[in-house]
Amino acid sequence: MPKILILAANPKHTSRLRLDEELRDIEAGLKRSQQRDQFTLTQRLAVRPRDIQRAMLEETPQIVPFSGHGEEAEGLVFEDDIGQAKLVSGAALAELFELFADPASNPDPVHCVVLNGCYSAVQAEAIAEHVPYVVGMTKAIGDRAAIEFAVGFYDALGAGRPVEFAYKLGCAAISMAGKPESATPVLINKKSPSAAIGASSSLSAPPSPSPPHPGTVKARPLSPG
Repeated sequence: MPKILILAANPKHTSRLRLDEELRDIEAGLKRSQQRDQFTLTQRLAVRPRDIQRAMLEETPQIVPFSGHGEEAEGLVFEDDIGQAKLVSGAALAELFELFADPASNPDPVHCVVLNGCYSAVQAEAIAEHVPYVVGMTKAIGDRAAIEFAVGFYDALGAGRPVEFAYKLGCAAISMAGKPESATPVLINKKSPSAAIGASSSLSAPPSPSPPHPGTVKARPLSPG
């Protein structure tokens, strides 16, 4: 039975995200789905780097979504021991997921990672060297668009559709909600000849703006519901 392990972080002094709404809607969608008995869902909130590895060992998931902030090439934003922002690089995440995506060491390895945070395509590229399907965001994505993508994606999985279809439905859900970010998510499958679905250009890091003030983190822009 596939297991979904949701990892979420919204450290102190970063903009507040509607993570509770996102997680609630994902869970509600899976409970209503045709194949609700085929999935188990678990989550970890206020995640620190060590919490990720512990959760992976305890839960042995096949699908791992992350909801939170991204900082372009610097990494994804998790929390430290006092709730402050802690960046984890794409290389570090790729090293971790390589262990849990190896079929020689895991009878049911990780096959999908979804990074639902701004500018996370850089980390998605690194993780996709080891995990068959990885979703990342090529630029900033508003809170509402991120929620709509997540709900559409997991609704499709719950209906028994493959990852490629789920990704496309997630993008369509953004458009259906009247949001302009439907081209922001990208699905990377290194085994596919096209490598990436939905990317209109290279997934290399976008030109870096002026460095932020120490301690600041780029946030999902808030968008009206």
